[in-house]
Amino acid sequence: MEARHDLPITNLDYPKPITSPPPPISKDIELKRAIEASSKSSLFNLTRDHVLYEDEWLMAVNKPKGVYCESVLSSAPKIIVDSSSNEFHLANRLDRDTSGVMLITKSHKVAAKLVKAFTEHKVRKSYIALSIGPSPNWSKITIKSGHGRSKHGAWRVYAALDVGRVLPGGSFVRDMETTICSEVVSVNGENPEPSESQSIIVVEGEPELSCVGDDVVVVRAFPRSGRTHQIRLHCQYLGIPIRGDVKYHGMYEWRGRTFEGHELHAESLSLEHPVTGDPLVIQSPLPCWAAGDYVTV
Repeated sequence: MEARHDLPITNLDYPKPITSPPPPISKDIELKRAIEASSKSSLFNLTRDHVLYEDEWLMAVNKPKGVYCESVLSSAPKIIVDSSSNEFHLANRLDRDTSGVMLITKSHKVAAKLVKAFTEHKVRKSYIALSIGPSPNWSKITIKSGHGRSKHGAWRVYAALDVGRVLPGGSFVRDMETTICSEVVSVNGENPEPSESQSIIVVEGEPELSCVGDDVVVVRAFPRSGRTHQIRLHCQYLGIPIRGDVKYHGMYEWRGRTFEGHELHAESLSLEHPVTGDPLVIQSPLPCWAAGDYVTV
């Protein structure tokens, strides 16, 4: 029998995602959070209290949780010292419920330089996250994996060997790398015994790490790449999903309290100034949950 080349291909060999899809409950919760954030963002205005750094070329601000980046950008001209320019751009973006350092540039030229710096991994980013799960038995772990959307449209972790393969919809699996450190971790509000354990995980299949545990674990994460929801995905893979991050199986209700967003904070950016070339380190104040008040805040 001759092959029929005019028939549609229905059984493409798509790579299989490693992490689980969002739980069914996440759809309604995420919709509720989006509506609340839209309302909050429409009323939001930056003040000088939000400003972490400013010069004639750029400004760094501390984005609050539950506010969209676009609302931060649109209100920036009202407080910028020299607002004669109309070339304001976001140099980096944060998820709706992620707080912390955001860079706003004041010209197209500076924006282009910073985009290049981020793309070439010349900007060092530090995040802090509060997770619920088993206490880590490692001090530093680097995860190398693939990243992409599954056939259901959700971001998922893929095997490192799948990088470059085609996904449903025509996109590709891209590389994703995060280093997560636990030498500054707090577990249930206490510092754990120091560990010398350092490891590199190249994701090949289902995670072998235990997901059983109800400890409060605060970690610092240093993403090398800048993929969408990267830290949230890698924390899910490690079995320590971020508290409140219902999309990636984080605790939505925990110890009698409901959490209205995930607890992830962009703590610092370290980079070479795009104009002067001087080293620039921008840090934002830690939210209360990262400063030790884990349960009641």
